[in-house]
Amino acid sequence: MRPEPLVKMVNEIARFFEDAQGGDAEFEIAQHLRRFWTPVMREGLLGHWRAAGEASGLTPLAARALACLENMPGKAR
Repeated sequence: MRPEPLVKMVNEIARFFEDAQGGDAEFEIAQHLRRFWTPVMREGLLGHWRAAGEASGLTPLAARALACLENMPGKAR
């Protein structure tokens, strides 16, 4: 799966949760990705983020959410 659509979607989700959740936004975004994204989507986005780092196109909040997701047990399931 190409990373561009995934980056766009997670950045949109991050904008929503930033306004709605405030301080817990990273965790809430990570939970959203676990609940509603397929393992292929999650792993594709995580792989892109790991490889591209700051050049990934992710907003800072989206990148923090991926760090949170990466540390969750069973992230790929």
